[in-house]
Amino acid sequence: MRVRLYPISVGLVGLGLCLGTLSQADDLAEKGREIFRKNQSAIVTVQVVIKTRLSAAGMGMPANESKRDATGTVVDPSGLTLLALSTLDPSDMMQTMLAGAGEEGAKIKMETEVSDVKILLDDGTELPAEVVLRDKDLDLGFIRPKTKPAAPMPALDLTKPGQAQVLDQVITINRLGQAASRSYAASVERISAVVQKPRLFYIPDSTMTATSMGCPAFTMDGNVLGVFVMRTVKGDGGGGLGAMLGMQPGNTASVIVPVDDILKAAKQAPATKPETKAETREEPK
Repeated sequence: MRVRLYPISVGLVGLGLCLGTLSQADDLAEKGREIFRKNQSAIVTVQVVIKTRLSAAGMGMPANESKRDATGTVVDPSGLTLLALSTLDPSDMMQTMLAGAGEEGAKIKMETEVSDVKILLDDGTELPAEVVLRDKDLDLGFIRPKTKPAAPMPALDLTKPGQAQVLDQVITINRLGQAASRSYAASVERISAVVQKPRLFYIPDSTMTATSMGCPAFTMDGNVLGVFVMRTVKGDGGGGLGAMLGMQPGNTASVIVPVDDILKAAKQAPATKPETKAETREEPK
């Protein structure tokens, strides 16, 4: 009598592959939790109050004031905190998009004023802060507490920048909104592209996660890769409602600005007032 071993061997191979996949997933989760525990205290909620004025064809509209939460990353124990400028003050991003919407878009003007900024700490402390630097080319905004914190604030270590390649996984840390009690959250992202010109930045995949603008990204060895921001370029002036709103496909993208660019910008941030703006760099064609 012959015994068929082939189906059994296939089953064993399949079981081995499943176990291997589960082991890899467990390893990713454990490394991610370690990165999360080590760095979460450096991620803060920043509460911003913005006054917005819109005008079209010379006709002004009543000013509107709004309060919003944004994710901030503390990059220095003095309290210097980095945000995506588009969440701190969306006017530059909107004007760039409207500039590409043709003649009609050019008639719309947006003026904003950041009237109040606070860094919210876990113990309930609210630290009044001020905007000290804007780099609209990189979509980076830096704020600093108006008074020196009583103790050094937990900050990310940017001395060992991470690097990533296409399809590498990275860990991100975020602060959720008020409805989720501003809890810490972590996500796993995957790098879908590495852009080298006109400067280095990383493109994450489009999977829906808890990551938002201002969140830091970490390589699996625990080093900081960069921070999520919004990259916006001028459109080609096409027509239609999408063009009027500056929403042509491909004109905006969520990207990760690498640590080296963050450090260069942070060095320009003054210790106190006045607020400064980083020089806009022309990108090579």
